[in-house]
Amino acid sequence: MKKNRVKELWREGKAAVGTWLALGSPIVAEIIAHIGFDWVVIDTEHGVIDIETTQSIIQAISATDTVPIVRVPWNDPALIKRALDAGAYGLVIPMVNSREEAIRAVKASRYPPAGIRSYGGPRVRLYGGVDYFEHANEEIAVIVQIEHIDAVNRIDEILSVVGVDAFFIGPMDLAASMGVKLELDNPDPRHIEAVNKVLASGKKHHVPGGILVGSPEAANQRIAQGFQFIALSSDEGFLRSAASAAFSEIVRD
Repeated sequence: MKKNRVKELWREGKAAVGTWLALGSPIVAEIIAHIGFDWVVIDTEHGVIDIETTQSIIQAISATDTVPIVRVPWNDPALIKRALDAGAYGLVIPMVNSREEAIRAVKASRYPPAGIRSYGGPRVRLYGGVDYFEHANEEIAVIVQIEHIDAVNRIDEILSVVGVDAFFIGPMDLAASMGVKLELDNPDPRHIEAVNKVLASGKKHHVPGGILVGSPEAANQRIAQGFQFIALSSDEGFLRSAASAAFSEIVRD
């Protein structure tokens, strides 16, 4: 089976840097993948990306070394199964707030006897290899999203679950659950304390940590801090910032 480069980077103690795909365009995804990001997350939680478009996006980036990861809409075995059958090499599971929910996510992503994922889907062997079914449990990355103060308060319980490969902090939802201002790279001391608590637990349990950042400078700071799964902006964010910057330079007087 084709190796999961993101998991290899984590084992080497290195950071994997990627971005979010929210626009649902295979050609945009292909352009992003050719830039050289280690991974992309196809966001099917928010927006209108359906399972057919998800598969098309994964196919569009398959000529590159970029690892396709899918954020599913919810911690649901049926949604997890379909994302994996489409060719996802990793899953971001939203709003994992307890040990039980982490166990549920892991079991849904693993074939028996480790889990409850059923066998099937014509694409997995095309992308992963003819021995996909024998090795998928080793290569698929399960990334639990820590985006609520309840999850922060139970973080040791969550990250002690066998099969949780990484965590990803959702800074906006975490801020909302704490009643603090919504912003990337949040400077509020309470938010910083929560993020540091989660990162410390990850290091304790040897679970790589991720977070969304708004700039390359912030990405470098988070890598230096010990984060290994860095999400730099999104396809929408890159488009918006580049278009805004270019338009602001136009002189029409």
